[in-house]
Amino acid sequence: MTHPTPQTIHLADYKPFTHLVEKVDLTFTLSPSATKVKARLALAPNPARPGRHALRLDGEGLRLVSCTIDGAEVAPKLDPTSLTVPARLLPKRPFILETVVEIAPEANTALTGLYMSRGMYCTQCEAEGFRRITFYPDRPDVMSRFKVRIESKLPILLSNGNPVRRGKASAVWSDPWPKPSYLFALVAGDLVSHSAKYTTRSGREVVLNIWVRRGDEDRCAYAMDSLIRSMRWDEEVYGREYDLNVFNIVAVDDFNMGAMENKGLNIFNSRYVLASPETATDEDFARIEAIIAHEYFHNWTGNRITCRDWFQLCLKEGLTVFRDQQFSGDMRSAAVRRIEDVMTLRARQFREDAGPLAHPVRPDSFVEINNFYTATVYEKGAEVIGMLKRLVGDDAYARALDLYFDRHDGDAATIEDWLKVFEDATGRDLSQFKYWYTEAGTPRLNVTDHYADGVYTLTFEQENPATPGQPEKHPKVLPIAVGLLNPNGDEVVPTTVLEMTKARQSFRFEGLAARPIPSILRGFSAAVVLDRDTPPSERAFLLAHDTDPFNRWEAGRALAKDVLRRMVTEGAEPATDWLDALAHLVLDETLDPAYRALALRLPGEDDMAQTLHSAGLVPDPDRIHAARRRMGDALAARLGPRLPRLIDDLADAGPFTPDAKAAGRRALRVAALGLLSRLDGGAAAEAAYARANNMTEEIGALSACLDVGKGRAQLDLFQARWSHDPNVMDKWFSLQIAHAAPAEAARITARLTDSPGFDWKNPNRFRSAIGALSANHAGFHHLSGAAYRLVADWLLRLDPLNPQTAARVSTAFETWRRYDPARRQLAKAELERILATPKLSRDLHEMIERMLGVAWSA
Repeated sequence: MTHPTPQTIHLADYKPFTHLVEKVDLTFTLSPSATKVKARLALAPNPARPGRHALRLDGEGLRLVSCTIDGAEVAPKLDPTSLTVPARLLPKRPFILETVVEIAPEANTALTGLYMSRGMYCTQCEAEGFRRITFYPDRPDVMSRFKVRIESKLPILLSNGNPVRRGKASAVWSDPWPKPSYLFALVAGDLVSHSAKYTTRSGREVVLNIWVRRGDEDRCAYAMDSLIRSMRWDEEVYGREYDLNVFNIVAVDDFNMGAMENKGLNIFNSRYVLASPETATDEDFARIEAIIAHEYFHNWTGNRITCRDWFQLCLKEGLTVFRDQQFSGDMRSAAVRRIEDVMTLRARQFREDAGPLAHPVRPDSFVEINNFYTATVYEKGAEVIGMLKRLVGDDAYARALDLYFDRHDGDAATIEDWLKVFEDATGRDLSQFKYWYTEAGTPRLNVTDHYADGVYTLTFEQENPATPGQPEKHPKVLPIAVGLLNPNGDEVVPTTVLEMTKARQSFRFEGLAARPIPSILRGFSAAVVLDRDTPPSERAFLLAHDTDPFNRWEAGRALAKDVLRRMVTEGAEPATDWLDALAHLVLDETLDPAYRALALRLPGEDDMAQTLHSAGLVPDPDRIHAARRRMGDALAARLGPRLPRLIDDLADAGPFTPDAKAAGRRALRVAALGLLSRLDGGAAAEAAYARANNMTEEIGALSACLDVGKGRAQLDLFQARWSHDPNVMDKWFSLQIAHAAPAEAARITARLTDSPGFDWKNPNRFRSAIGALSANHAGFHHLSGAAYRLVADWLLRLDPLNPQTAARVSTAFETWRRYDPARRQLAKAELERILATPKLSRDLHEMIERMLGVAWSA
């Protein structure tokens, strides 16, 4: 697990594997402390690597019992990370390599490879977990057909593909589709299923199962409904049909990530499967829908076509995120989903791009691949797909995707393959567009305009800031969606996509009777920071009249940030024109309640810190927190007389439903309740908590209480009611820390993490507390340094057991350089303490080194 001398892997060094793996037969004899894995590999020299080569197979933490070639014992060379058979011992023809190894799943706390979760055997092999199961070329370009035999007395034994045979204490599975080892999966346990059937468009019947622990089967209906809708959508929109006889999902309590797309056997973090109105919020339902869709869509964009190497990770993840965003937009409000996606991009990926962890969508080197499952690969990778689609148009995008599936089915592909498909389908040269994949950083787009004699000119200048290892950048291809409005609010130029390819470029609009008001970057058509000296009156006009829902929301957001910036830097009061404009929008019953709820969401504290930092100012977390509190109070006062009526009008008229319309009404109702609590000291929220009949309103009311310093009694009631449900109790931990006052956040976190219910080895529970502390902006950056020390202590405690989770949570420190000298010194001391710790994992070592070792300014 420890790596004292981390090695850097480079894209430029890629070579095909020395051998082809034509077939894999695995036999598992399960035991918590001594599982035996027999692997029979049908191998042949790879024509793509001429000459004689040794056979090097990856393997970590394995005890080799035996090794044979064509039945004859061999003595391979073993080291902590591999098994190597010298070239002189290998036939020049196809041959069979058999190994038997022993592993201990119950001791596997890293939750990668084969491990145990509360009596259940399960696997997680992406990115490099299969090497912890058996010796194998654990890389995505080695694809083979797998047959798996599982020997155990447990009642449910699952693996990839189709079931072949089930005996009293064994099961055999066969996957007819070649796959890399990272898509291997095995599950064994005492499980029950929520089942259904789906008939594909060609008439094949597929059995669908969601496997859960006994007692949880009544909370699977929404996940199953999401799966069926995903299957139908992928057939209708992308022409992709499912290709096995059975599709299994398993809910696992201990899981490092959200879910995994293993062929035919998706393994999910239980929080993204189990849902009922009493235990899941509307946000939980929406996430379940999106993640179920995401993992199912991987069947084609990730499984049938995988990535050649881990540098191409964005090829499967960025494309699949884009597809699940399309799906969610079709299932719910496309405008609301787009706003939420952009908010996530700005909060996570723009922050990443602006700091020491910045890297291209396709990085050219890494030390630990698990550290590159990032917002840049996923969210920015999806934005790049969206920009490409806008540039070529919907019809050309559809033709290119059909060509991609036809040409690369069964392949391990690259970004070059992906772009070549679009070039061949459209006739475009995408060599410049490729810089989106190879260069890090968020472009800044400066806009000026001019109007004379009926001609309106927009001039754009793009700046591509330096990032670690990339001081110089090329101009990017930018699809800039623009609409023009008359002074009376009428749209005189509908949405037009301008294609910018130069560092500075102008576009003319002729025949205009008056100077128009521009609506720029509609739908957030390019992943850039838009810089334009826009007067508040123009933003207020767009907030009132823009026909593009994203830009209408964006105008309100920009107004709010302008107001909040003046409050932080000048001590100003909230502007009445902003308050009036926002109140008008929120009370407009012709608008989607979900959209109105988003408009009420104030800019986040971390967002404001980054905004001030980008403007050359040093953000003060305490001033930002205080100003944002005052801003919320002012908004509550402005809407005050209307809030009780608004809350009453939005009450559920019938039984709970998780659909988008009902969820939008609850979102606005909960937002209004939070504002009302600022006026009545939490009285309405306490009453709402007492009568809440679903988790959305229960959590919303409890949050409103905590936000005004109340809620202790409600927290006790919540704990007494839900102590048996780990997923619900994660909310209990997070809420207290998220709403803690800055000076109290570290102390409250320390108390909660010292409680008997804090199972810190469970990734969900660890993130519910330590992740919540890092997200409490003013609390984490409190000048005492207590939160820095507490998070660092927990990272060091977790790292020997679960390096992946420790490394991901360590990103709490990625913005440490943007604060004042006192905070920088405190944070740096904790980072240096972590780095100086002996036997630090490769995962955490790389992250801390990157955060400490880059002395540059974003």
